[in-house]
Amino acid sequence: MSSSARLRILLDSTYILPILGVGVEGIEDALNTLRELRRGRKATFYYTAFNILEALGKVARLGYNLETVSTGLSLIEEEFEQASPSTPGYLKALELRRRGFRDLIDLLLYATAATQNLLFLTRDRDLISFLEKNGEDTGVILYEEDFLRAFR
Repeated sequence: MSSSARLRILLDSTYILPILGVGVEGIEDALNTLRELRRGRKATFYYTAFNILEALGKVARLGYNLETVSTGLSLIEEEFEQASPSTPGYLKALELRRRGFRDLIDLLLYATAATQNLLFLTRDRDLISFLEKNGEDTGVILYEEDFLRAFR
């Protein structure tokens, strides 16, 4: 598969947490599949500063090993590509927040994927339902169960 045919996947923070030493229930299959895609050079993974902010908030609440967090952050910077929302992405996230979805970070991640031509891997059913109910394009969303069926 050529680099231009690689999957370009923005990871939800759920998939970043284990790299920082935070366990996430039921995520092993997804992580193994992501690992295999990376090993086979079939995917490039993206993160945003919002992922890091959200993950560090969770790490701070749960307790952490500073060395594990340091190693994890370095690994993310070295192995993943950083994506940033454009002005239209920020505005899209704000508009969706105004329509009633409370998690601004998830909206920023979705809007980043939508405006940067990335797939957004998530297990957040509430986000998907909200977007569908509001007539938003969910074609950029790669729901974890669908991801596993397609790539495991």
